[in-house]
Amino acid sequence: MPREYRTIQEVAGPLMLVKDVENVKYDELGEIELPNGEIRRCKVLEINGSNALVQLFENSAGINLAESKVRFIGRSMELAVSDDMLSRVFDGLGRPKDGGPEIIPEKRLDVNGTPMNPAARNYPSEFIQTGVSAIDGLNTLVRGQKLPIFSASGLPHANLAAQIARQATVLGKDEQFAVVFAAMGITFEESNYFIESFKETGAIDRTVMFVNLANDPAVERIATPKMALTAAEYLAFEKNMHVLVIMTDITNYADALREVSAARKEVPGRRGYPGYMYTDLATLYERAGRKKGSDGSITLIPILTMPEDDKTHPIPDLTGYITEGQVILSRELYRKGIMPPIDVLPSLSRLKDKGIGEGKTRADHANTMNQLFAAYARGKEAKELMVILGEAALTDIDKLYAKFADEFENKYVSQGYETNRTIEETLEIGWELLRILPRSELKRISDEYLDKYYEK
Repeated sequence: MPREYRTIQEVAGPLMLVKDVENVKYDELGEIELPNGEIRRCKVLEINGSNALVQLFENSAGINLAESKVRFIGRSMELAVSDDMLSRVFDGLGRPKDGGPEIIPEKRLDVNGTPMNPAARNYPSEFIQTGVSAIDGLNTLVRGQKLPIFSASGLPHANLAAQIARQATVLGKDEQFAVVFAAMGITFEESNYFIESFKETGAIDRTVMFVNLANDPAVERIATPKMALTAAEYLAFEKNMHVLVIMTDITNYADALREVSAARKEVPGRRGYPGYMYTDLATLYERAGRKKGSDGSITLIPILTMPEDDKTHPIPDLTGYITEGQVILSRELYRKGIMPPIDVLPSLSRLKDKGIGEGKTRADHANTMNQLFAAYARGKEAKELMVILGEAALTDIDKLYAKFADEFENKYVSQGYETNRTIEETLEIGWELLRILPRSELKRISDEYLDKYYEK
Protein backbone atom coordinates (compact mmCIF):
# COMPACT_ATOMS: atom_id res chain seq x y z
CA MET A 1 0.00 0.00 0.00
CA PRO A 2 1.63 3.31 -1.02
CA ARG A 3 2.23 5.58 1.95
CA GLU A 4 0.89 9.11 1.92
CA TYR A 5 2.90 12.12 2.99
CA ARG A 6 1.63 15.55 3.96
CA THR A 7 5.16 16.88 4.36
CA ILE A 8 5.53 19.05 1.26
CA GLN A 9 8.14 21.59 2.29
CA GLU A 10 8.32 23.86 -0.74
CA VAL A 11 7.28 24.14 -4.38
CA ALA A 12 9.47 25.99 -6.89
CA GLY A 13 8.40 25.90 -10.52
CA PRO A 14 8.24 22.27 -11.63
CA LEU A 15 10.10 21.06 -8.50
CA MET A 16 8.75 20.11 -5.10
CA LEU A 17 10.52 19.09 -1.88
CA VAL A 18 8.93 16.41 0.34
CA LYS A 19 10.45 15.79 3.79
CA ASP A 20 10.59 12.70 6.06
CA VAL A 21 9.98 10.05 3.41
CA GLU A 22 10.92 6.39 3.77
CA ASN A 23 12.04 3.80 1.20
CA VAL A 24 11.49 6.14 -1.74
CA LYS A 25 13.72 5.35 -4.73
CA TYR A 26 15.30 7.47 -7.45
CA ASP A 27 13.12 7.76 -10.58
CA GLU A 28 10.06 6.41 -8.73
CA LEU A 29 6.67 7.80 -9.78
CA GLY A 30 4.39 9.63 -7.39
CA GLU A 31 0.94 11.17 -7.30
CA ILE A 32 0.01 14.48 -5.72
CA GLU A 33 -3.55 14.83 -4.51
CA LEU A 34 -4.75 18.43 -4.28
CA PRO A 35 -7.34 19.56 -1.68
CA ASN A 36 -10.04 19.48 -4.40
CA GLY A 37 -9.28 15.83 -5.22
CA GLU A 38 -7.38 16.55 -8.44
CA ILE A 39 -4.43 14.19 -9.02
CA ARG A 40 -1.17 15.21 -10.67
CA ARG A 41 1.81 13.04 -11.41
CA CYS A 42 5.44 13.48 -10.54
CA LYS A 43 8.70 11.56 -10.39
CA VAL A 44 11.60 11.49 -7.94
CA LEU A 45 14.66 13.41 -9.15
CA GLU A 46 16.86 13.29 -6.10
CA ILE A 47 16.96 11.57 -2.71
CA ASN A 48 18.89 13.20 0.09
CA GLY A 49 18.57 11.33 3.40
CA SER A 50 14.86 11.43 4.14
CA ASN A 51 14.17 14.30 1.72
CA ALA A 52 12.88 13.66 -1.79
CA LEU A 53 13.04 16.24 -4.58
CA VAL A 54 10.27 15.47 -7.06
CA GLN A 55 9.49 16.90 -10.45
CA LEU A 56 5.92 17.52 -11.59
CA PHE A 57 4.64 16.40 -14.97
CA GLU A 58 1.85 18.96 -14.95
CA ASN A 59 2.10 22.51 -13.64
CA SER A 60 2.35 23.31 -9.95
CA ALA A 61 -0.47 25.89 -9.78
CA GLY A 62 -2.88 25.37 -6.90
CA ILE A 63 -0.72 23.09 -4.75
CA ASN A 64 -1.29 23.96 -1.11
CA LEU A 65 1.60 22.90 1.15
CA ALA A 66 -0.56 22.11 4.15
CA GLU A 67 -3.43 20.27 2.53
CA SER A 68 -1.96 18.49 -0.52
CA LYS A 69 -0.66 14.95 -0.09
CA VAL A 70 1.90 12.89 -1.98
CA ARG A 71 1.88 9.11 -2.62
CA PHE A 72 4.85 7.24 -4.06
CA ILE A 73 3.73 4.25 -6.09
CA GLY A 74 6.82 2.06 -5.90
CA ARG A 75 7.71 1.76 -9.60
CA SER A 76 9.37 3.84 -12.26
CA MET A 77 7.68 4.88 -15.48
CA GLU A 78 6.17 2.01 -17.47
CA LEU A 79 4.34 1.62 -20.75
CA ALA A 80 1.42 -0.78 -21.15
CA VAL A 81 2.03 -2.67 -24.41
CA SER A 82 -0.04 -4.95 -26.61
CA ASP A 83 -0.74 -5.66 -30.29
CA ASP A 84 -3.62 -3.19 -30.16
CA MET A 85 -1.20 -0.24 -30.05
CA LEU A 86 -0.99 -0.20 -33.86
CA SER A 87 -3.16 2.50 -35.45
CA ARG A 88 -3.46 4.38 -32.13
CA VAL A 89 -2.34 7.86 -31.04
CA PHE A 90 -0.95 8.38 -27.51
CA ASP A 91 0.34 11.39 -25.62
CA GLY A 92 3.97 11.63 -24.49
CA LEU A 93 3.27 9.51 -21.41
CA GLY A 94 1.54 6.69 -23.29
CA ARG A 95 -2.08 7.66 -22.53
CA PRO A 96 -4.57 7.33 -25.43
CA LYS A 97 -5.11 10.67 -27.14
CA ASP A 98 -7.38 9.65 -30.01
CA GLY A 99 -10.58 9.18 -28.00
CA GLY A 100 -10.24 5.39 -28.22
CA PRO A 101 -10.32 2.96 -25.27
CA GLU A 102 -7.39 2.36 -22.90
CA ILE A 103 -5.00 -0.39 -24.03
CA ILE A 104 -5.52 -3.72 -22.27
CA PRO A 105 -1.87 -4.50 -21.58
CA GLU A 106 -0.22 -7.77 -22.44
CA LYS A 107 2.57 -6.60 -20.15
CA ARG A 108 4.06 -3.43 -18.69
CA LEU A 109 7.58 -2.51 -19.72
CA ASP A 110 10.02 -0.14 -18.02
CA VAL A 111 10.48 2.76 -20.46
CA ASN A 112 14.22 2.97 -19.78
CA GLY A 113 14.63 -0.37 -21.54
CA THR A 114 17.64 -2.60 -21.19
CA PRO A 115 20.71 -1.75 -23.26
CA MET A 116 21.39 -4.20 -26.08
CA ASN A 117 24.54 -6.24 -25.52
CA PRO A 118 26.95 -5.22 -28.32
CA ALA A 119 27.96 -8.86 -28.78
CA ALA A 120 24.33 -9.81 -29.39
CA ARG A 121 23.90 -7.29 -32.21
CA ASN A 122 23.56 -8.38 -35.80
CA TYR A 123 25.20 -6.26 -38.49
CA PRO A 124 22.66 -4.20 -40.48
CA SER A 125 22.60 -5.48 -44.06
CA GLU A 126 19.12 -5.40 -45.59
CA PHE A 127 17.91 -2.61 -47.82
CA ILE A 128 14.89 -0.52 -46.80
CA GLN A 129 13.11 1.21 -49.68
CA THR A 130 11.85 4.67 -48.66
CA GLY A 131 10.68 5.59 -52.16
CA VAL A 132 12.86 8.74 -52.01
CA SER A 133 15.57 8.61 -54.71
CA ALA A 134 18.11 10.80 -52.91
CA ILE A 135 18.03 8.36 -49.98
CA ASP A 136 17.53 4.99 -51.73
CA GLY A 137 19.96 5.63 -54.57
CA LEU A 138 22.71 7.62 -52.86
CA ASN A 139 22.41 7.42 -49.06
CA THR A 140 20.77 4.05 -48.67
CA LEU A 141 18.93 3.22 -45.46
CA VAL A 142 19.68 -0.26 -44.10
CA ARG A 143 17.58 -2.24 -41.64
CA GLY A 144 18.80 -1.68 -38.08
CA GLN A 145 20.58 1.57 -38.95
CA LYS A 146 20.37 4.95 -37.20
CA LEU A 147 20.17 7.62 -39.91
CA PRO A 148 19.27 11.13 -38.72
CA ILE A 149 17.85 13.94 -40.86
CA PHE A 150 19.54 17.28 -40.17
CA SER A 151 17.08 20.01 -41.03
CA ALA A 152 16.77 23.69 -40.17
CA SER A 153 13.87 25.82 -39.05
CA GLY A 154 11.39 26.45 -41.84
CA LEU A 155 12.58 23.53 -44.01
CA PRO A 156 10.02 20.85 -44.87
CA HIS A 157 11.36 18.01 -42.71
CA ALA A 158 7.82 17.20 -41.55
CA ASN A 159 6.78 16.45 -45.15
CA LEU A 160 9.82 14.23 -45.67
CA ALA A 161 9.24 12.42 -42.35
CA ALA A 162 5.60 11.74 -43.21
CA GLN A 163 6.60 10.59 -46.71
CA ILE A 164 9.16 8.09 -45.37
CA ALA A 165 6.72 6.82 -42.73
CA ARG A 166 4.03 6.25 -45.38
CA GLN A 167 6.27 4.70 -48.04
CA ALA A 168 8.98 2.70 -46.26
CA THR A 169 8.96 -1.04 -46.98
CA VAL A 170 11.28 -4.01 -46.74
CA LEU A 171 11.59 -5.53 -50.21
CA GLY A 172 11.04 -9.07 -51.33
CA LYS A 173 9.92 -10.68 -48.12
CA ASP A 174 6.43 -10.74 -46.79
CA GLU A 175 7.34 -9.51 -43.35
CA GLN A 176 5.37 -7.44 -40.88
CA PHE A 177 6.44 -3.83 -40.98
CA ALA A 178 5.41 -1.16 -38.47
CA VAL A 179 6.19 2.51 -37.92
CA VAL A 180 6.52 4.10 -34.48
CA PHE A 181 6.25 7.85 -34.73
CA ALA A 182 7.31 10.08 -31.82
CA ALA A 183 6.71 13.82 -31.99
CA MET A 184 8.24 16.08 -29.33
CA GLY A 185 7.37 19.70 -28.77
CA ILE A 186 5.63 20.16 -32.11
CA THR A 187 2.70 22.48 -32.77
CA PHE A 188 -0.88 21.27 -32.92
CA GLU A 189 -1.07 21.88 -36.68
CA GLU A 190 2.08 19.83 -37.32
CA SER A 191 0.72 17.00 -35.21
CA ASN A 192 -2.57 17.22 -37.10
CA TYR A 193 -0.69 17.13 -40.41
CA PHE A 194 1.01 13.85 -39.47
CA ILE A 195 -2.16 12.18 -38.17
CA GLU A 196 -4.23 13.22 -41.21
CA SER A 197 -1.46 12.28 -43.63
CA PHE A 198 -1.24 8.76 -42.14
CA LYS A 199 -5.02 8.35 -42.11
CA GLU A 200 -5.45 9.40 -45.75
CA THR A 201 -3.03 6.80 -47.06
CA GLY A 202 -4.02 4.04 -44.63
CA ALA A 203 -0.47 4.05 -43.18
CA ILE A 204 -2.03 4.67 -39.75
CA ASP A 205 -3.00 0.97 -39.61
CA ARG A 206 0.62 -0.01 -39.08
CA THR A 207 1.64 3.09 -37.08
CA VAL A 208 1.88 3.80 -33.35
CA MET A 209 2.02 7.53 -32.63
CA PHE A 210 3.26 9.32 -29.50
CA VAL A 211 2.57 13.05 -29.65
CA ASN A 212 3.89 15.63 -27.20
CA LEU A 213 2.79 19.13 -28.16
CA ALA A 214 4.71 22.36 -27.62
CA ASN A 215 2.40 23.37 -24.74
CA ASP A 216 2.81 20.04 -22.92
CA PRO A 217 5.25 19.88 -19.98
CA ALA A 218 8.98 19.53 -20.60
CA VAL A 219 9.22 16.44 -18.39
CA GLU A 220 6.72 14.66 -20.60
CA ARG A 221 8.86 15.61 -23.62
CA ILE A 222 11.81 13.80 -22.06
CA ALA A 223 9.68 10.68 -21.61
CA THR A 224 8.22 10.67 -25.14
CA PRO A 225 11.14 9.10 -27.09
CA LYS A 226 11.57 6.48 -24.37
CA MET A 227 7.89 5.55 -24.64
CA ALA A 228 8.23 5.25 -28.42
CA LEU A 229 11.37 3.11 -28.25
CA THR A 230 9.79 0.85 -25.63
CA ALA A 231 6.82 0.28 -27.95
CA ALA A 232 9.27 -0.37 -30.81
CA GLU A 233 11.30 -2.90 -28.78
CA TYR A 234 8.12 -4.75 -27.90
CA LEU A 235 6.95 -4.92 -31.54
CA ALA A 236 10.42 -5.79 -32.86
CA PHE A 237 11.80 -8.27 -30.36
CA GLU A 238 8.60 -9.85 -29.02
CA LYS A 239 6.33 -9.68 -32.08
CA ASN A 240 9.16 -10.08 -34.66
CA MET A 241 8.14 -7.02 -36.68
CA HIS A 242 10.42 -4.70 -38.58
CA VAL A 243 9.97 -1.33 -36.96
CA LEU A 244 10.93 2.07 -38.33
CA VAL A 245 11.08 4.67 -35.56
CA ILE A 246 10.85 8.31 -36.64
CA MET A 247 11.43 10.97 -33.99
CA THR A 248 10.89 14.66 -34.57
CA ASP A 249 12.26 17.01 -33.24
CA ILE A 250 15.32 15.95 -31.21
CA THR A 251 16.21 19.64 -30.76
CA ASN A 252 13.03 20.15 -28.71
CA TYR A 253 13.95 17.07 -26.66
CA ALA A 254 17.44 18.45 -25.94
CA ASP A 255 15.98 21.84 -25.01
CA ALA A 256 13.65 20.11 -22.52
CA LEU A 257 16.67 18.28 -21.12
CA ARG A 258 18.43 21.63 -20.67
CA GLU A 259 15.36 23.15 -19.00
CA VAL A 260 15.10 20.32 -16.48
CA SER A 261 18.84 20.35 -15.89
CA ALA A 262 18.75 24.10 -15.18
CA ALA A 263 15.84 23.62 -12.75
CA ARG A 264 17.96 21.08 -10.88
CA LYS A 265 20.83 23.62 -10.75
CA GLU A 266 23.25 21.25 -12.49
CA VAL A 267 26.52 22.57 -13.87
CA PRO A 268 25.86 23.43 -17.56
CA GLY A 269 28.03 22.17 -20.42
CA ARG A 270 28.33 23.48 -24.00
CA ARG A 271 25.72 26.17 -24.79
CA GLY A 272 23.97 25.48 -21.50
CA TYR A 273 23.08 21.88 -22.37
CA PRO A 274 23.84 19.37 -19.60
CA GLY A 275 27.23 17.69 -19.70
CA TYR A 276 25.58 14.25 -19.93
CA MET A 277 23.67 15.08 -23.12
CA TYR A 278 25.93 12.83 -25.21
CA THR A 279 25.23 9.88 -22.89
CA ASP A 280 21.55 10.72 -22.82
CA LEU A 281 21.22 10.81 -26.63
CA ALA A 282 23.27 7.62 -26.93
CA THR A 283 20.90 5.78 -24.55
CA LEU A 284 18.10 6.64 -27.00
CA TYR A 285 19.82 6.05 -30.33
CA GLU A 286 21.56 2.84 -29.27
CA ARG A 287 18.22 1.13 -28.64
CA ALA A 288 17.93 0.69 -32.41
CA GLY A 289 19.44 -2.27 -34.18
CA ARG A 290 19.08 -5.98 -34.88
CA LYS A 291 19.49 -8.74 -32.31
CA LYS A 292 20.91 -12.18 -32.91
CA GLY A 293 18.21 -14.81 -32.55
CA SER A 294 15.41 -12.32 -33.23
CA ASP A 295 13.76 -11.76 -36.60
CA GLY A 296 12.62 -8.24 -35.75
CA SER A 297 14.63 -5.04 -36.07
CA ILE A 298 14.49 -1.36 -35.13
CA THR A 299 15.63 1.23 -37.66
CA LEU A 300 15.79 4.79 -36.38
CA ILE A 301 15.40 8.12 -38.18
CA PRO A 302 15.76 10.96 -35.66
CA ILE A 303 15.00 14.40 -37.12
CA LEU A 304 16.57 17.51 -35.69
CA THR A 305 16.53 21.16 -36.66
CA MET A 306 19.99 22.67 -36.49
CA PRO A 307 19.81 25.99 -34.61
CA GLU A 308 21.00 28.76 -36.97
CA ASP A 309 21.66 26.12 -39.67
CA ASP A 310 24.84 25.25 -37.78
CA LYS A 311 25.91 21.63 -37.97
CA THR A 312 28.61 22.20 -35.31
CA HIS A 313 25.89 23.01 -32.75
CA PRO A 314 26.03 20.47 -29.87
CA ILE A 315 22.81 18.66 -30.86
CA PRO A 316 23.69 17.72 -34.49
CA ASP A 317 27.34 17.40 -33.47
CA LEU A 318 26.71 14.77 -30.77
CA THR A 319 24.05 13.05 -32.87
CA GLY A 320 26.52 12.68 -35.73
CA TYR A 321 28.99 10.90 -33.44
CA ILE A 322 26.45 8.28 -32.38
CA THR A 323 24.57 7.58 -35.61
CA GLU A 324 25.68 6.00 -38.89
CA GLY A 325 25.61 9.03 -41.15
CA GLN A 326 23.13 11.84 -41.76
CA VAL A 327 20.78 13.20 -44.40
CA ILE A 328 21.15 16.98 -44.67
CA LEU A 329 18.43 19.30 -45.95
CA SER A 330 19.64 22.43 -47.71
CA ARG A 331 18.12 25.89 -47.60
CA GLU A 332 19.66 26.70 -50.98
CA LEU A 333 17.87 23.78 -52.68
CA TYR A 334 14.66 24.66 -50.85
CA ARG A 335 14.81 28.19 -52.31
CA LYS A 336 15.21 26.69 -55.78
CA GLY A 337 11.97 24.76 -55.24
CA ILE A 338 13.61 21.31 -55.08
CA MET A 339 11.42 18.93 -53.05
CA PRO A 340 12.61 17.29 -50.85
CA PRO A 341 15.67 19.62 -50.60
CA ILE A 342 18.16 16.84 -49.75
CA ASP A 343 21.76 17.96 -50.24
CA VAL A 344 23.33 14.68 -51.34
CA LEU A 345 27.01 15.71 -51.17
CA PRO A 346 27.38 16.36 -47.41
CA SER A 347 24.78 13.66 -46.64
CA LEU A 348 26.14 10.23 -45.90
CA SER A 349 24.94 6.78 -45.00
CA ARG A 350 27.88 4.88 -43.53
CA LEU A 351 26.19 1.52 -44.08
CA LYS A 352 24.99 2.06 -47.65
CA ASP A 353 27.49 -0.35 -49.20
CA LYS A 354 26.12 -3.10 -46.91
CA GLY A 355 22.56 -2.79 -48.18
CA ILE A 356 23.00 -2.54 -51.95
CA GLY A 357 24.09 -4.73 -54.82
CA GLU A 358 23.03 -8.03 -56.32
CA GLY A 359 20.12 -9.67 -54.50
CA LYS A 360 19.46 -6.53 -52.44
CA THR A 361 18.94 -3.74 -54.96
CA ARG A 362 20.71 -4.29 -58.29
CA ALA A 363 24.25 -5.19 -59.32
CA ASP A 364 24.95 -1.80 -60.96
CA HIS A 365 23.86 0.20 -57.91
CA ALA A 366 27.28 0.85 -56.32
CA ASN A 367 28.90 1.85 -59.64
CA THR A 368 26.14 4.28 -60.64
CA MET A 369 26.00 5.75 -57.14
CA ASN A 370 29.71 6.62 -57.20
CA GLN A 371 29.45 8.01 -60.73
CA LEU A 372 26.45 10.20 -59.87
CA PHE A 373 28.22 11.64 -56.81
CA ALA A 374 31.35 12.39 -58.83
CA ALA A 375 29.48 13.93 -61.76
CA TYR A 376 27.26 16.07 -59.53
CA ALA A 377 30.26 17.36 -57.57
CA ARG A 378 32.05 18.27 -60.80
CA GLY A 379 28.88 19.85 -62.20
CA LYS A 380 28.53 22.08 -59.13
CA GLU A 381 32.18 23.19 -59.53
CA ALA A 382 31.52 24.02 -63.18
CA LYS A 383 28.49 26.10 -62.17
CA GLU A 384 30.54 28.02 -59.62
CA LEU A 385 33.18 28.74 -62.27
CA MET A 386 30.44 29.94 -64.58
CA VAL A 387 29.30 32.44 -61.94
CA ILE A 388 32.81 33.85 -61.55
CA LEU A 389 34.23 33.68 -65.08
CA GLY A 390 31.12 33.60 -67.27
CA GLU A 391 29.93 30.77 -69.49
CA ALA A 392 32.51 31.49 -72.21
CA ALA A 393 35.30 30.32 -69.89
CA LEU A 394 33.88 26.78 -69.68
CA THR A 395 34.98 23.96 -71.93
CA ASP A 396 32.29 21.98 -73.74
CA ILE A 397 32.61 19.10 -71.30
CA ASP A 398 32.27 21.49 -68.34
CA LYS A 399 29.04 22.80 -69.86
CA LEU A 400 27.73 19.23 -70.05
CA TYR A 401 28.60 18.72 -66.39
CA ALA A 402 26.84 21.97 -65.44
CA LYS A 403 23.77 20.80 -67.36
CA PHE A 404 24.03 17.42 -65.59
CA ALA A 405 24.02 19.12 -62.16
CA ASP A 406 20.82 21.05 -62.97
CA GLU A 407 19.06 18.00 -64.42
CA PHE A 408 20.19 15.90 -61.46
CA GLU A 409 18.62 18.31 -58.97
CA ASN A 410 15.40 18.67 -60.95
CA LYS A 411 14.82 15.05 -61.95
CA TYR A 412 16.61 12.88 -59.41
CA VAL A 413 16.48 14.80 -56.13
CA SER A 414 13.24 16.69 -56.70
CA GLN A 415 10.34 14.27 -56.79
CA GLY A 416 7.73 15.91 -54.54
CA TYR A 417 6.27 14.40 -51.39
CA GLU A 418 3.67 12.16 -53.04
CA THR A 419 5.90 10.19 -55.42
CA ASN A 420 6.93 6.72 -54.30
CA ARG A 421 9.75 5.45 -56.55
CA THR A 422 10.86 1.83 -56.60
CA ILE A 423 14.62 1.24 -56.51
CA GLU A 424 14.45 0.22 -60.21
CA GLU A 425 12.89 3.56 -61.13
CA THR A 426 15.55 5.40 -59.10
CA LEU A 427 18.37 3.50 -60.86
CA GLU A 428 16.78 4.11 -64.29
CA ILE A 429 16.56 7.86 -63.67
CA GLY A 430 20.24 7.72 -62.67
CA TRP A 431 21.17 6.07 -66.00
CA GLU A 432 19.03 8.55 -67.93
CA LEU A 433 21.02 11.41 -66.37
CA LEU A 434 24.37 9.71 -66.97
CA ARG A 435 23.52 9.54 -70.70
CA ILE A 436 23.93 13.35 -70.74
CA LEU A 437 27.68 12.69 -70.43
CA PRO A 438 29.79 10.93 -73.07
CA ARG A 439 30.59 7.31 -72.28
CA SER A 440 34.32 8.07 -71.98
CA GLU A 441 33.60 10.26 -68.91
CA LEU A 442 31.95 7.45 -66.94
CA LYS A 443 35.17 6.09 -65.47
CA ARG A 444 33.60 4.74 -62.28
CA ILE A 445 31.29 2.25 -63.98
CA SER A 446 32.56 -1.07 -65.30
CA ASP A 447 32.12 -1.87 -69.00
CA GLU A 448 29.63 -4.68 -68.48
CA TYR A 449 27.11 -2.27 -66.88
CA LEU A 450 27.81 0.42 -69.48
CA ASP A 451 27.12 -2.10 -72.27
CA LYS A 452 23.97 -3.25 -70.55
CA TYR A 453 22.41 0.04 -69.43
CA TYR A 454 24.16 3.01 -71.06
CA GLU A 455 23.68 1.82 -74.64
CA LYS A 456 19.96 1.19 -74.13
